Amino acid sequence: MEGGLNKKDWILMVTAQSPTNIAVIKYWGKRDETLILPINDSISVTLDPNHLCTTTTVAVSPSFDSDQMWLNGKEISLSGSRYQSCLREIRSRANDVEDEEKGIFIKKEDWENLHLHIASFNNFPTAAGLASSAAGFACLVYSLAKLMNVKEEQGKLSAIARQGSGSACRSLFGGFVKWAMGNVRLISKDTNGSDSIAVQLANEMHWDDLVIIIAVVSSRQKETSSTTGMRESVETSPLLHYRSKEVVPKRILQMEEAIKTRDFTSFASLACADSNQFHAVCLDTSPPIFYMNDTSHRQVLFSCLQDGSQLLIINYMEKWNRFEAMPQVAYTFDAGPNAVLIAPNRKVATLLIQRLLFYFPPSSDTELSSFVLGDKSILKDAGIGSMKDVEVLPPPAEIKDNIPSQKFRGDVSYFICTRPGKGPTLFADESQTLLDTKTGLPK
Repeated sequence: MEGGLNKKDWILMVTAQSPTNIAVIKYWGKRDETLILPINDSISVTLDPNHLCTTTTVAVSPSFDSDQMWLNGKEISLSGSRYQSCLREIRSRANDVEDEEKGIFIKKEDWENLHLHIASFNNFPTAAGLASSAAGFACLVYSLAKLMNVKEEQGKLSAIARQGSGSACRSLFGGFVKWAMGNVRLISKDTNGSDSIAVQLANEMHWDDLVIIIAVVSSRQKETSSTTGMRESVETSPLLHYRSKEVVPKRILQMEEAIKTRDFTSFASLACADSNQFHAVCLDTSPPIFYMNDTSHRQVLFSCLQDGSQLLIINYMEKWNRFEAMPQVAYTFDAGPNAVLIAPNRKVATLLIQRLLFYFPPSSDTELSSFVLGDKSILKDAGIGSMKDVEVLPPPAEIKDNIPSQKFRGDVSYFICTRPGKGPTLFADESQTLLDTKTGLPK
């Protein structure tokens, strides 16, 4: 077959979708900034890509003059070290690629001389604390690996995605995922921290009763980026170093067991405690980092199911715990103000959405269908069909006659109802590409 590189009129492209993830044992702090090697292990839940994901199309053609990328329709620079690391690592692992139908044959050594066009789209707010970079770099690495016929197993690909965004390594798997920090004594020019990879603890079907509701408080970009925040914490927070050495190793083992046995009581206790400690580390940083806002603390008020560091929640949570006799909802906050609330089953999730809408109803001019996104059937389960139903929601049983039922209308932008989800997937249908198949430019 005549080599495709002798022509200029062909474009080969791949489109993939990758999920985001939410850490229940947090990653915060690097021991190597360039390789993005963490100071502790972490564990996350992959979220359903039908509700939260990045879609990426990567294309190659001898007609492309340079590597170019568009994110959410706007061109961005690929000159940053993180993008360059991912591109370099994938290109170095590329193999021969043949498309008989299009008459294209690319030799392994040709990839260094070919340029790429990349288009990526997030279906959720970028840089607002919802791990958009995790989904984005996972999707970039996964789609490039498919385009270039990289034969590395998923775990080794996760080590490449990690160099783009640390938590991206966890988005290369579905279900429940552990990011192993790796052996600190193995960092050298020969190993390059290659043992710091993600491994799947259980797939998304292992604990498919879980329902996850995200309260999006702010879709604005964070004032302190995760990269900057981590660096400052590593440099100034004694609590961070105590946490990484003394606390997290024990929690990792406990969380692995809780996931294995589907022990929600332990899962909730560990997730809440680790979230609280993560934000305590942020406050222990100089200058202090504030990822939560007033609305975040109001959400914690009724989602945390144990004594926590926020004084606002203690009395209320003790009342709810005593009322129910066991944890009902786990909560966790990443580096942003948005709350991720995890219910053990559909029944509890319906009670949770009723509470959320009772305390944080949409503004009067907001449609309910655009206020609860993702799995909207939760509204039907909760007996809520319209704003009229929201307005007449009764106060939760455990607070009647005890705590004023103040409402905070408009404080939440919207809710996303989702579940544990699968890892990256490849799209076969060209209609789903983000780049024009004839020009290689964004549609």
